[in-house]
Amino acid sequence: MAVTIESLMYLVLVALLWGVTNPLIKRGAAGLENVKAPTKYGQVFKELSFLVTNMKYMVPFLVNQLGSVLYFVALQGADMSLAVPVSNALTFEVTAVTGWILGEKTADRNTYIGMILILIGTTLSCWDKLYA
Repeated sequence: MAVTIESLMYLVLVALLWGVTNPLIKRGAAGLENVKAPTKYGQVFKELSFLVTNMKYMVPFLVNQLGSVLYFVALQGADMSLAVPVSNALTFEVTAVTGWILGEKTADRNTYIGMILILIGTTLSCWDKLYA
């Protein structure tokens, strides 16, 4: 299957949507551990109520789901051997950078080296599929 620039752009956009929303979803779910109910069914209901009524959780969650819909669309024009690594590897990168921007733990030298290697590998994979 031929890979197009358009499908690669969709995959990069998916990675951006997923990567940016992951730390925001984590932040939005803060306080969930304090929700308590006497029964396990009550606990599930209270936790779901907490999340559904929490806009700091729901907005990033819905944007994340939009990324999932876009991923489905991107799969129609992309080879699976490229779509999965590109979207997942770049999602990791964007999640890490977004987390650092939001004040989470900063990376060490090995993390930066790993991120550079991921970018090089992803670029080479895309290059191979586009121009081979």
